[in-house]
Amino acid sequence: MGIIVANMFLTLDGVYQAPGGVDEDREDGFEYGGWQAPFADEASGESIGEQIQRLDALLLGRKTYDIFASYWPKMSDDHPVAAKFNAVPKYVVSTTLGEPEWAGTTVLPHAMAAAHLREQYDEVHLFGSGDLLRSLFTEDVVDRLNLWLYPITLGQGKRFFGTGTIPASFSLVEPARSFDKGAVSLKYQRSGEVETGDMDDVDARSSVE
Repeated sequence: MGIIVANMFLTLDGVYQAPGGVDEDREDGFEYGGWQAPFADEASGESIGEQIQRLDALLLGRKTYDIFASYWPKMSDDHPVAAKFNAVPKYVVSTTLGEPEWAGTTVLPHAMAAAHLREQYDEVHLFGSGDLLRSLFTEDVVDRLNLWLYPITLGQGKRFFGTGTIPASFSLVEPARSFDKGAVSLKYQRSGEVETGDMDDVDARSSVE
């Protein structure tokens, strides 16, 4: 059984909208497209690239798919990201997309249809696609969460977690990694239900140990 991996670029206040370009997504008058670029460096780029090279299939919501489909097929396959994205099977969840033009694309009717992709591939990766990702979280079919957190707040834009997020616990897959310009990479896997308790109890156990 494979896994579904969500990759997200986030500000400190949880915004994921339009990290990659000024005109990437201006919905609701968003003014800060391209906010990720000032924090890019070689090491963080390699970290993102490593995840891209791991994927066996690409899963996207309709809005992110349209952004990717208008860009990556035009890039030369000499570009490692373009080569990967153009070569792998692509799945887009949409009820309105008819005949996708990006070669290798299959349209899925709803989010739960994406859960079955774990039976076909080792690693299915999402990028962005906040609406789809929230639906997958609701159905509890997100196995791993890769976050790149950037030292910036925007005060506007689409936020990743919000109303409707199911209670869930995650554990670190590997130690957090920081980069020279302030970004931090965090990799989590789904670990179970939410547990609660009192900090006094934790302090008492620690003092005994």
